[in-house]
Amino acid sequence: MDILPSYPVLADAVLAVHVAIVAFVVLGLVAVPIGNAAGWAWVDNRRFRVLHVLVVGVVVVQAWLGRYCGLTLLESWLRRQAGQAPYDSSFVGYWMARLLYYEVPIGVFAVVYTVFGLLVAWAWWRFPPRAGRGR
Repeated sequence: MDILPSYPVLADAVLAVHVAIVAFVVLGLVAVPIGNAAGWAWVDNRRFRVLHVLVVGVVVVQAWLGRYCGLTLLESWLRRQAGQAPYDSSFVGYWMARLLYYEVPIGVFAVVYTVFGLLVAWAWWRFPPRAGRGR
């Protein structure tokens, strides 16, 4: 009897974690200006903001180095082990192509991620985090 889940289950778990991280990155940026306007204290929490900047920074650096995300690579490896087709491109590239029916080179994502990173930096400057629990 196998104790570990099967490769497809593990690949789907990695995909779920990846989607959660993407949601954290995108919704985190959206939440900062909206939350400041609405008076939500948690959007100024230093831990939340530092974690957000670090995750965005990793994405930007990986893109500029022309590297795929480690989660994309892990999920693709698990899918290959399960006899499933891995991604042809990056995680975001794959899903963007699926959503928009348009594929672009990884360099385009480097620019998009950099602009996103600059927006996060702007949000940090415009709405600085506060130590502890926020306001």
